[in-house]
Amino acid sequence: MMRYGLIALLLAIVMPTSAVERNLENLYRQIDDAISRSPEYVAAYENKIKEAKEAYAREWSSERKLEHIMRIFDLYKAYDNDSALAYIQYYIDQAGKLGHPQLVYQGKVRQAFQCSTVGLYTESIGILRSIDSHQLDKETLPGYYTACMHVCGELSYYTRLQSAHDEYGQMRNEYRDSVFMTANPASEDYLRSYEVMLTEERKFEDALKVNDKRMKLVRENSREYAIVSYYRYIIYQQLNRLSEAKYWLAQSALSDVRYAVMDQAALLALAEILNGEGQLERSYKYIRFTWESNNRFNTRMRSWQISPILTVIENNYQKEMERNRQVLVGSVVVVSVLALLLIGVLFFLHRRNKQLALARNSLHDTNARLAALNDELQQANGQLSATNEQFAVLNSKLKEANSVKDEYIGRFLSLCAQYVDKLDNYRKMVNKKMKNKELDELFRISKSTELKEQEIEELNQNFDSVFLHLFPNFIDDFNALLVPEAQIHPKEENRLTTDLRIFALIRLGIEDSSKIAEFLHYSVNTVYNYRARIKNGAVGNRETFERQVKELGMPR
Repeated sequence: MMRYGLIALLLAIVMPTSAVERNLENLYRQIDDAISRSPEYVAAYENKIKEAKEAYAREWSSERKLEHIMRIFDLYKAYDNDSALAYIQYYIDQAGKLGHPQLVYQGKVRQAFQCSTVGLYTESIGILRSIDSHQLDKETLPGYYTACMHVCGELSYYTRLQSAHDEYGQMRNEYRDSVFMTANPASEDYLRSYEVMLTEERKFEDALKVNDKRMKLVRENSREYAIVSYYRYIIYQQLNRLSEAKYWLAQSALSDVRYAVMDQAALLALAEILNGEGQLERSYKYIRFTWESNNRFNTRMRSWQISPILTVIENNYQKEMERNRQVLVGSVVVVSVLALLLIGVLFFLHRRNKQLALARNSLHDTNARLAALNDELQQANGQLSATNEQFAVLNSKLKEANSVKDEYIGRFLSLCAQYVDKLDNYRKMVNKKMKNKELDELFRISKSTELKEQEIEELNQNFDSVFLHLFPNFIDDFNALLVPEAQIHPKEENRLTTDLRIFALIRLGIEDSSKIAEFLHYSVNTVYNYRARIKNGAVGNRETFERQVKELGMPR
């Protein structure tokens, strides 16, 4: 059960710093993925809580019911603070009714520790003062001293008065000595206290050895693994070995997310570090997730810690988004100008082809006009070449623009070049038919819509290919927003259905039904009906469905 956690620990110990740095980015990607899958982890965790409550309800033994209540408290203590406090109080009340004073004391010790963890220091001290330590047995006493040590340590850390800091610090040390005298040297309370003491005394190598022992007692991706990893991060931070410190902080954050922990201390610290390194988008994602998790956990202390950091990161992120928006606006303007130029060229060529059709009565006139048209085509090709060169220069200046713009411009220019070739081939075919006086065949070809249908199908196929290349997970992410019976699964690989194509355009920022209808060659009413039908199958609020679609994924 602990095998994978030990392997990760040993690799990190022997791994050179450069290797740790290379693995950091992989860890960040794992955290990103875990955050995106957080609803799955939360649902699984809530199911675990539900099973624990059902087991309690089925139990007929009062003694065993107490064990189930404590199990529910353990599940809630890092997930929902209010529920955790309610269940530990329920445990204390039931243990008292059953006449188990030691169990009452154990419950109060856990209650006091939970209170000091979430900043309820006055309540924690009051609970501990209500306990007569002389009445505690040898199993309960170490936990009591650990709770006393913890609340004094928290008060010492957060007070702004130096005298109070020193006084609480001295009390914490005295309680820690009591932990050492009463706890089993192999227990978590003893090892954690000993590791912290060694770290404070700057005996970092000894502290790491103690942390190694603690790591062997936990399994990977558990709440306990996240806690031990966080303590390891503190040691490396004190050693100024920043790459290794970030590695273990990321390991702690990843385990917290996967274990559905809502008291996100590690991810908060990681967001602050990434903000300082200029990784604004990832930092903003992590701090927002931390804030949302804390709202579920519901403690004011963590909110006070997060708020100033969130404000700084959000301001930096908004500034970066504004810079990107300005670049994007400039890019759109340039692309629009180029598109208008290309449309003008295509219109010009179309007009000349009509002039060729009018010249069929005179071979001499036809040849003369064809020669003139050839000259004009050469000029148009020259203009296209010059336009492409200008576009290449502008594209290099806008290389930091997002990949959606780059991919679609590239495919758009490719299609334009293909259409120029097709028009030239069409001209040559018309010329040949006219020379052979196959006017009826020309008339038949001009009446057929087959060419238009082929071009529309090719346009859709190109759009699907580019879009799915940019957003490979779009279909799965889109289906995640729909109830199972409304989900869409294309029959062809790398193709979109009409429904998906409409919402793909919405994902790209094209929301107007008339523009979507124009692009897909449908009526506006048809597009509206498609949108309404899909939104009716939304998992959540149908009014916010399209906004959620616009937030799906990031282009690779």
